[in-house]
Parts: sequence; C-alpha cells; structure tokens
Amino acid sequence: MSAILLATLNARYIHASLGLRYLLANLGDLRSQACIREYTIKRSALEIVEDLLNNPLSSQPNSQPQIVGFGVYIWNVVETTRVVAMLKAVAPEVVVVLGGPEVSHEMAGQAIVGLADYVITGPGEVSFARLCQQILVGAVPAAKIIAGEVRPLDQLVMPYREYSDEDIAHRFIYVEASRGCPFKCEFCLSALDKTAKPFELERFLDEMAALHARGVRHFKFVDRTFNLNVNTGVRILEFFLARLDEKLFLHFEVIPDHLPAALKALIERFPPGSLQFEVGVQTFNPAVQALISRKQDNARTEDNLRWLRQHSQAHLHADLIIGLPGEDMASFGQGFDRLLALGPHEIQVGILKRLRGAPIARHTDSHAMRYNPLPPYEILATDDIDFATMRRLARFARYWDMVANSGRFTHALPLLLGDAPFARFLQFSDWLYAQTGMTGELALDRLFRLIHEGLTVLFEVEESVLRAALEADFNRTGNQGMPRFLRAGAVSEVSGASGRASQRQGRHGA
Repeated sequence: MSAILLATLNARYIHASLGLRYLLANLGDLRSQACIREYTIKRSALEIVEDLLNNPLSSQPNSQPQIVGFGVYIWNVVETTRVVAMLKAVAPEVVVVLGGPEVSHEMAGQAIVGLADYVITGPGEVSFARLCQQILVGAVPAAKIIAGEVRPLDQLVMPYREYSDEDIAHRFIYVEASRGCPFKCEFCLSALDKTAKPFELERFLDEMAALHARGVRHFKFVDRTFNLNVNTGVRILEFFLARLDEKLFLHFEVIPDHLPAALKALIERFPPGSLQFEVGVQTFNPAVQALISRKQDNARTEDNLRWLRQHSQAHLHADLIIGLPGEDMASFGQGFDRLLALGPHEIQVGILKRLRGAPIARHTDSHAMRYNPLPPYEILATDDIDFATMRRLARFARYWDMVANSGRFTHALPLLLGDAPFARFLQFSDWLYAQTGMTGELALDRLFRLIHEGLTVLFEVEESVLRAALEADFNRTGNQGMPRFLRAGAVSEVSGASGRASQRQGRHGA
C-alpha cells in the first residue's frame, strides 16, 4: 500500500502541529492512506529516518511510505535538513515535499530545498493534496516550486478532529478563529497578508464545542489579532464563559491598543488562571514604530495594560524586541522601564530575527543590520547597537527570563530593580555572567546564592532585608529544605499541563 506521511520536528513533545492536521484533514480520498509523525528537535536524525521508513499503514513489514511531507520552520530547519539528507541517502525513491514559512520565501541556496523533490510555498491544504494525487498516479508535475493555492476558509475541512485522544491528554491544542493580519509590522511575515480573514464563527464554535466535549481544557489561539473584531471576540469569550470550570485555560494574542468596553466586561468575569494574554508591545519609540510600519497608540496601550492589571485576573505576557532598526540601547531601556511600570506578569525580551521574506530586510543596508547567517537568524549588530552590546542585551534577556519571568523572586526582585530597573538589571546581568560564564539554567540553590551575593556586592542591600526576601521566595518554590547558606547564615559563591495554569504562571499569581 502506498502511503503519505506528514512529519515535523517540534521544539517539545507537548507541542502539536496545527499545520499538519490541516493538511491531513484536507487530503480528501487520500486521507485513509496518510498519517502524522511528530518528533522533537532533540531526537536523532537516524532514529527519525528509521521511524519514517517503518510504515504503520502497510501490512508488510519494513514497507516504506511513497511520500513524506515535512513542515519546516525557523526553529527546526537545521534538524529537518539532516533528516531529509539522510532520508534521501537511504531511500532516494521516497518523494520528499516541503512546506512551511522557512521554505516559502528566499528558497535559492537553501540546502533543504536542494535536497527535496517539491516545495509548496504558502498555504498547502489544497496544493499538497493535489500534488499527492499526481505523484501517486505517476503524473508528476515538472515544476519543483509550487505556489500554494489560496481557497476561501469556508472551503477548508477544519483540522480539529485530527487531534488524537493522546494529543488531548498530553499536548497543547492549537486553534484559530481567523487567519492573517491587517497590520504591516515589518519584522513579521504577517506583514505580507492583505488582511485578517475569519472562519465562519458558528462552524468554528461547533468545533470548539466538540473539542471541549472530548476533554480539551487548554485552548491556545494562534490568531495574530484575537481582539481585532470585537463582536467575534465577544462571542468566543461568551462561549467559554458558559463552559467555565476550574481547568479551563485560554491563551490569546491581543492588540495592545484595542480593548473596547464589551471585551473588558467579559474579561473581568474570568477567574485567576483561566486567561493569558500575549501582548505585543515590541517598542514604545514612535520613530522606530514608524520606521517598521507599526501602528500603535502608545497611550492607549498603557491605559489598556494598566486596566488589565487593575480590573482583570488575566496573566499578562508582554513582548519587547531588541535590535529593531533605529533603536539604541538607551531607547530600548526607556521602553523596558515604561513597560515594567505597567506591571505585566512577564516581559518576554526577544532578539530580532530576520524571517525569510519579512520586509524588515529593506533596512539591512541603511541601518547596518548584521544577522547571524544560521537559523534562527538573530540580529548581531546594527548601526545603533554594536556586537558586544548586543551580546550584553542577549544575556540580559536570558537572565531576565530566569529571574524575573520565572516568578520565583517576587520578594527579592524589587530589591534588585530599585528605581532604575533596566540599568540595575543590566549591571546585575554583566556581573552574573562574569561570575558564571554561562547563560544556561543554573541550579536553583546556586541562583539564590548568586542573587544574594549580587545584591550585596552591587547594590549594598541590607542583609536582614535581603535574607528575609530570599527566604520568603524560597518558601514559595515548594522545594523542601532551605538552601544551606540561608539556614547557616553563611554566604559563599565561588566566582567564576495538568492544572489550569502553569507552575510559572501560578508563581506570579501567588
């Protein structure tokens, strides 16, 4: 029996590919000959290829598939290239089809594109099914690069029934009420969209009801602009409020300067741990916003974030980007302090990445933007931030996530930040790197010791106040046994998804 495998390498097992499930659901008559194989980027290419060639749809042992389609993204292209190279070496007769944002733009010179038989750019639901039909009857197309056909959303089969019971029990369930984005922020591939297109709302809600009935309680919306259409947002929130229980958890990306009263009235009704908003602020600098075609009312953004903190129980995850054209370290620091003052639970400090096809490329020469040539193509230097400073800021971002975003140091963090948060945390970041020489995970006991020593050495925080803060923070971790240095009073550091909310989110809410 011929077979089609849809495969991708996820960052973690807990992620489930919505894109592959769309392809599977829209294969038509070929659906019975296809299945999904998901792996993680940590798994060896050799093991993945061996598994791919062990066809589960055949009654014959060691029967291999005829077609393997790979979803390729910025986070998995290196590992997927290894898999495709090995697969074509051991089974060159297997037809390899690529799709996904990483291979939809600037294909020339990409090693993985050179290895593959076909590449579908853009949406693949219709074009992948057609290509598979042609391959299976021997009528292969001459063109290697195939532009994905865009169909009205109401003509697509929805993918949600392709989530297995195991997916529902153990993985994130991704959903989308709309596709596209009307905004033109140049660092994002959504800048290429003409607008946001909604799925038919009643049909979408019927699918959500079916997922809910199967036991799904964590819904992660991938819509770029959930609150763009107020009426749709209201209906979706009302739908979930009617099904609210102690396990329900909803994740949305929201436009920061658009929060009408109708949405506020519903948001207020959700209890702690049930709502998470990802708020893309990115920059508060108006000149930078204009340069990258980002339309954002900063005053309204501040008002809305302030309202959400004061009147809702939603967990707020706000985003800022380092390395945008026209933004120097001073400007970024001012924006960071401005955002922090609004009280989001987490600030995700991201390093600008040059996504293939994103319009940010037009600033490369004019702003001397130098990117890593290897995925994930992060910015290394600009005319405003040199390489050494960019590395300092990258470490700042990593340590901020480890210390502040983790929610473990709610008592000690104010002592660290003082009245100049960005400047003080950058100073601490420089010191921490000098002590450890690493930005990876630090053992919790060691991190407590380092924070104690850093606040003592750098900022001369009073010992009794600092010790009380760290003891309170450690007690909140739930770990057994106070660190020895806190128990003994001696400090020495050698220089050199079952519940509703995550543990990390719970720490912020405690």
